[in-house]
Amino acid sequence: MNERTTENIVRDHFRVTGSSQVLVDEQDPRSPRLRRALSQASKTGGTGRGKPEFVITAAGSDAFAVIVECKASTTQHESPRRMAGAASTTSDLTNFAVDGLLHYLSHASKVADVVGVAVSGTRTDDLRISTFRQVRGATEAEILRDRATKPVERLLPFGEYLRLFDHDPTVVTRSMDRLIGFSRDVHNFMRDYAKLTEAEKPLIVSAILLALQYRPFRSGWAESEDADLPRELMHALEAKARSSIKEEARRELMLSAYDFIKTHPELGTTTRIRTKGKTEQYASPLRVLLQDFEDEVLGFVDTYEAIDVVGQFYAEFLRYTGGDGKGLGIVLTPRHLTELFAQLIEVTPNDTVVDVCAGTGGFLISAMAEMDKHTEDDEKLRKEIRSRRLIGVEQQRSMYALCASNMILRGDGRSNLYRGSCFSDEIQESLKTSRRHARPNKGLLNPPYSQKGDRQHELDFVKAMMDVLTPGGLGIAVVPMSCAIAPVPARVRLLQSHALVAAMSLPNDLFAPGADTNTCALVFRAHQPHAVSREPTWFGYWKDDGFVKTKHRGRLDVNGKWPSIRDNWLEEYFNKSEIPGRCIKRRVTVDDEWCAEAYLETDYSIINESSFDAVVRQYATFVYSQALEKEVG
Repeated sequence: MNERTTENIVRDHFRVTGSSQVLVDEQDPRSPRLRRALSQASKTGGTGRGKPEFVITAAGSDAFAVIVECKASTTQHESPRRMAGAASTTSDLTNFAVDGLLHYLSHASKVADVVGVAVSGTRTDDLRISTFRQVRGATEAEILRDRATKPVERLLPFGEYLRLFDHDPTVVTRSMDRLIGFSRDVHNFMRDYAKLTEAEKPLIVSAILLALQYRPFRSGWAESEDADLPRELMHALEAKARSSIKEEARRELMLSAYDFIKTHPELGTTTRIRTKGKTEQYASPLRVLLQDFEDEVLGFVDTYEAIDVVGQFYAEFLRYTGGDGKGLGIVLTPRHLTELFAQLIEVTPNDTVVDVCAGTGGFLISAMAEMDKHTEDDEKLRKEIRSRRLIGVEQQRSMYALCASNMILRGDGRSNLYRGSCFSDEIQESLKTSRRHARPNKGLLNPPYSQKGDRQHELDFVKAMMDVLTPGGLGIAVVPMSCAIAPVPARVRLLQSHALVAAMSLPNDLFAPGADTNTCALVFRAHQPHAVSREPTWFGYWKDDGFVKTKHRGRLDVNGKWPSIRDNWLEEYFNKSEIPGRCIKRRVTVDDEWCAEAYLETDYSIINESSFDAVVRQYATFVYSQALEKEVG
């Protein structure tokens, strides 16, 4: 057997699946950083240079690399010692593909994110392939898995390795941390130099991201004069909107929110700027923002379609300024919850999903991502989802613009967004009968909280969503816990037409630090009056999602508990399990409480002396504080 045959198979694969933007180096990478990292990676134990068969990178970037190690015989794929969990010897590194590959990854990962592919065999139909990934700075490599979470055991195009790496949970978390840190810096820069209002900050973010997707602007903005940049940005934004929103009235509604860019005095004015980690420069605030977003965010948007990037900036801006979110009843839904809700109502590519209080579009983006999971990369079906299967309603002008821009960033060809009140007869009728999209059969909602006025209760918004769904359709909403307890007329109106399928009590600090509202999730089935429904309501006590509050970044899954907790919740929900202390089924009426706490049986097996003492101390503190308040009063 000849190892050159194996190398030819790999070389031909990347030649056929690659492009001019993919660089395939043999043994000696052209990247100075990778070359230095491998300079003392000899497999023989000396200080010589390591020479993997192939080092593959994207043109112009060595932050990510695919390293390939080949052996002619499948018997040389992995050493018995490594398979038994022992450390590889120098001989193993030389004679076995996996052992040698992992040795190279340990060196290359000091300077880059790397995927390693061990290939053995000389026939394309009988190759043995193992694939690993090692995040930059990590001490060990791990198996790379495909989108179905199975180990990758075949050769893939370079771009697919990059996509799988980018969507690894560890890498997503790292990327999100970087985005959050950048959004914090952007907020400070806008405050210090751009002098933008709280309402204008998220709009300028969305305008820049859209304009940078317009090729003529992206390739030429750096050559423009500072004073001309605001006008050219608006021209690019208008061109992008024209190509995505065919209906002129809707397009003008969106663009009107960005009119301030044309006349804002500071955006295009050259000034002396000193930003974090950079040398002092003379430039306009808009020029600095364009460069930073092109460098730091545009690639993130392209990579992570399932993340509401504009909403992330909006949430961070509210975190640091207080903003107008609370006053308007706006509470942006955490991403892990929008994803969970899409799974709970089993969104598929055949469904049409509506959010009648769309905000920045977080629910619609999560629904789109859940649909995409089932498309098997069918591009025609993906376009169908974006053009006909996602519908939003938003009343506030700036939020409407943010949502529309967010959907355009994700390839939404028509932007089925309605500007106005979800209670409007015209909008209600359009949602049910429009030719531009099918009538929705699934709904996702986080309504405005604590609104004043007739029929503005949170459950009235839920009813507006359920009314437009097809009979039997499912809708889910996150609402204040008071909706599940207080005897309000909106409960009567809702259950007269729709059945309460499930209610889940959510973590107390779910929206921290933006709001302190105690919430629950309610699931309804459309156009089946609750009183005649034969199925009992399922109640879940979902108070611990594994997230913890951090000082500067809100609630985070710092201990990695969420995936297993999510899977347990989904299993309990779909099985309609009954577990003491966790979940139960009950027939309820409009007059009953719609929360698990009212019906759960106590699991006495988890009560011990320390937990009893903790509750007694908590109660004693409460009694003391109440007495102290009376005394002071």
